[in-house]
Amino acid sequence: MTTTNPEAPARQRTDNEIFAAMEPQDSGSFANNTTPLIRNCWYACARSTEIGRTPLARKLLGVDVVLYRTLDGAPVALRNRCPHRSFPLAKGKLVGDKLVCGYHGMEFGTDGVCAKLPALANVPATAAVRTFPIADRGPLTWIWMGAPDLADEALIPDTWWLSDPEWGTVSGDFHINADYVSMHENLIDQTHFPFLHPNTVGTPEYARSKLSASTEGNQVVIRRELLNSSPPGVYGKPAQIMDKRVDRTSEARFVSPALHTAYARVRVHEPDEGKPALYRYNITHVFTPETNDSMHYWWFNSRDYLPGDADIDGFMLEAHTQAYSEDVEALQWINEVVRTDGEEQFDLSFAPDKPGLMARRIMYRLAMAEAR
Repeated sequence: MTTTNPEAPARQRTDNEIFAAMEPQDSGSFANNTTPLIRNCWYACARSTEIGRTPLARKLLGVDVVLYRTLDGAPVALRNRCPHRSFPLAKGKLVGDKLVCGYHGMEFGTDGVCAKLPALANVPATAAVRTFPIADRGPLTWIWMGAPDLADEALIPDTWWLSDPEWGTVSGDFHINADYVSMHENLIDQTHFPFLHPNTVGTPEYARSKLSASTEGNQVVIRRELLNSSPPGVYGKPAQIMDKRVDRTSEARFVSPALHTAYARVRVHEPDEGKPALYRYNITHVFTPETNDSMHYWWFNSRDYLPGDADIDGFMLEAHTQAYSEDVEALQWINEVVRTDGEEQFDLSFAPDKPGLMARRIMYRLAMAEAR
């Protein structure tokens, strides 16, 4: 008979084991940096202002894509590889709405079909390049890299506040040498705030505040509440309420493999005369995997007061650039360790990691469904 030594340290469980304990009915598996990229999803491919009449090359989900606009301003996305000798089409030029290859002069229309091949009188029917569904939404242009018949534009995430003149928004972007699974887990994990972001969004009280996590279809939602506390500087300073006691609530949401949103609400107990009692902040994180170990990342921080105030914009831009730079640095360090450490490790997980594991399980399920 096997006995247990009560003085022996308990074996630490892997993330699969601890999640199975938390969700015994469906332990599942979890996405990581080796999981196939999810393709049936609308991803941002660029800021809308980046795409113009000069062909723009960008690698998305491991595929080289060329982006440009027609004379009427419509965005176009083609595979950035001529079907003849693989010349990058982004190195060619636009003539009207046709993209001309810079190697042999093949001309491709917005439908990807070759309209002219100077070396031949008749263009072979096979002379075509792959196209991708693409659409502008506010400050971003979105692309569908999966099955074309599933590309419903109604599925493009609604981020209305990014275009609402009543909301002031600051924004930035990064190219990151890390995987998008880790980015999702980082954003939905708020327990790291006081340690990685002590001078911006993090306070020890917030890390200890009560958290609830749930799923809504293929989304993960976490809600947190911290009552009668001091505001964090990133919200309190621009609103000029650092001397106040506030109730702070937040909802963070894994929306899709391409999008994470967070909604922060700061309610002042005793607002000064003429000042609002409630301040709202919408945080938008948009990222697209370039490869399994790199991604494009655009972030936006929006507020519902004093849009266009240059001082507040400057403060918010600096503070959030610092916070997200800290995330980027941490994820790149982790990615370097994972890729180069010669000894395999199964990372430990604990109860507060549940929301991130929930998102990783959804991503794994979506990826495996596409692989079948």
